[in-house]
Amino acid sequence: MHGIVDVSPHRTHLVQETMMTSSTVQEGRDTLAQSSKVIERWLEESIDWSCLPAHLAEAARYGILGGGKRMRPALVLECCRAVGGKDMDAMDAAAALELVHCFSLVHDDLPALDDDAMRRGQPTLHIHAGEPMAILTGDLMLAMAFGIIARSSANAEVRTSLVDELASGTSDMVAGQVYDTLGGLPEELSPLAQVQLVHRNKTGALIRTACRMGGLCGNADDSQMTSLAAYGDAIGLMYQVVDDLLDVTQSAGHVGKATGKDAAGGKRTYPSVLSEEACRGEITRLLVEAVRASKMLGAAGGPLACIAELMAVRTR
Repeated sequence: MHGIVDVSPHRTHLVQETMMTSSTVQEGRDTLAQSSKVIERWLEESIDWSCLPAHLAEAARYGILGGGKRMRPALVLECCRAVGGKDMDAMDAAAALELVHCFSLVHDDLPALDDDAMRRGQPTLHIHAGEPMAILTGDLMLAMAFGIIARSSANAEVRTSLVDELASGTSDMVAGQVYDTLGGLPEELSPLAQVQLVHRNKTGALIRTACRMGGLCGNADDSQMTSLAAYGDAIGLMYQVVDDLLDVTQSAGHVGKATGKDAAGGKRTYPSVLSEEACRGEITRLLVEAVRASKMLGAAGGPLACIAELMAVRTR
């Protein structure tokens, strides 16, 4: 979908609640694209690739610079701006978060986990460079992430908070991956609650972390941090509900990665415990929550609302 909002019956309420239009969705797309370019350039120019063995540097560049929406680091920048900060206040944090995200993708794609051959429309890193190199490259990305924050120009208190935030988000993400891949979900939870627990950790944790890290970089006050956390919680879960729907409604060629694997593997997802229509209703509910949270930041939260609207109607 490019610049056109789906206003079919299941989205009518969504449009009414959020005042979504094709222009606000396009604004979200433009905002995300602009921030993504800034992050891409920083990753390309600010990492000292020359200090690495040549084949490790090539693998790292492949895994880090191989495309993607850059939504998470863009959220760091946008949340920093929303509380009055500047891009340069948040660049290191945004890049560090993206390195953790890239590490998670590289390791998640490995044969021992999801065993995927395609990511972002190209061969996954272990297909491209071999499994040993992919494992070690993921290790490198995680180490680099915390090194970037440690060397940032932020004051010591902010650096400490950023490290703690990123470490917590990463731990939660790993816990979500364990639940999703190896099980261990609390048996007393309903199937829907189990899916929510997986998603709030596996995908939602780093998105919430992105929003909170942006707030920390922009010296947000307690009220602003509460709003950013609520926004991150809503958009994080919504992002994965949309992903689950795309997995059953779109082709691998369109999405840029394998589809239909969750159902084939017997994993619990939103479509497996709810109807597709109910999933769309959940997307509506979470979008409304995200937009309401962004409005608590005043006019500066407008771009965050537009990003949430874009995420609700994305098709890849």
